[in-house]
Amino acid sequence: MSIEAVNTRTRGLRGQSESGISGLGVLGRLDWVLAAALAAVALYGLYAINGITANDPGGSSLSRQALYVCVGGVGFLVALFIDPARYARLHRQIYLVTLGLLALVLVIGAASHGATRWINIGFFQFQPSEFGELLFVLSIAGVLSDRSRPVTSATATLRTIGYALVAIVLVFVQPDFGTALVYVAALAGALLVAGTRWLHLGLLLVVTVLGAVMILWLLPAAGLSVLKPYQTARLTGFTHPSNDPSGATYNLRQSIITVGAGGLRGRGVLGATQTALDYLPSHSTDFAFASLAEEHGFFGASILLLLYLLVVWRALKIVTVARDLYSAIVAGAIAFFFLFEVFINTAMTMGIAPITGIPLPFVSVGGSAIITDFIAMGVLQAIYIRRPVRRRR
Repeated sequence: MSIEAVNTRTRGLRGQSESGISGLGVLGRLDWVLAAALAAVALYGLYAINGITANDPGGSSLSRQALYVCVGGVGFLVALFIDPARYARLHRQIYLVTLGLLALVLVIGAASHGATRWINIGFFQFQPSEFGELLFVLSIAGVLSDRSRPVTSATATLRTIGYALVAIVLVFVQPDFGTALVYVAALAGALLVAGTRWLHLGLLLVVTVLGAVMILWLLPAAGLSVLKPYQTARLTGFTHPSNDPSGATYNLRQSIITVGAGGLRGRGVLGATQTALDYLPSHSTDFAFASLAEEHGFFGASILLLLYLLVVWRALKIVTVARDLYSAIVAGAIAFFFLFEVFINTAMTMGIAPITGIPLPFVSVGGSAIITDFIAMGVLQAIYIRRPVRRRR
């Protein structure tokens, strides 16, 4: 069903203009449930990272991660005061900036582990593809909310996919298959909220699956490799995790062991040998959830997942109260890609999804991802703040 009808309930209502919102007005109209959930998940992430990195050679990463949280908090506050209508008016410019950043990293980006994903500006190394996730959503929503082209037509769907495909390909060739999938998830969420026909969404899913099969199996079997060997091994290893436990599937096997070792209550920071003795590589980034499960057990991991669920629930709630189609699409796409990141990261640590390198929101060590997540939550709040309100008689 299309969210295009989101405004039909606003007859007799008036929107809140950007100029009419003061600092106190923003506080009064915040979604305090979402704000509380965001604060809780950020603090819990800091608590988890302090324990996960306590025995690392360089010491705990708590101070560095706390700095990223503070910067992200500033971005969150700034986003509150920007009317989403501005993004709608500037969606073409936002799209060009997104493409420019993604192309720039291919030219001047720093290479690491066989990939070129980061730009080093001296005091900070940032990943354009992470910031691009939100910019991508803001630009795609502008295309879908253009009333001159009915979104239910096949032509409009193909046009939107072609518009998005340029950014997705630029991320894919870095190579960053995991983040490219996040872009695809955001596109799917935007199309769904915009009211794209189920038939078109189904065909998009079929094409995506066929493309993945060709890239991972059919083309390599024919002697044409699209991905690097290590990428193919990581993405296909989850189907046979015991094939090469000391090589290609080592990380996956260690992650499964780490998750299971935590039991119900966890082994604590000192007793978490998989994490403390570095048997699990990337235990503070890609596999942060596995380390959290080892140290805090099923109960500790469940707390984090419930907080994520609360964030997603409030994001979907914002979709239903958005003042216009553009805002609804943005909120839906953010909710969709946030949920996708959580699902893929947690699932890959347990061997039920391929290892893609997607960070765990608000937990994995890294500035680009956590700052982007905070700003995305700020955009959600900005949409909620400007929801239609009833006139007083």
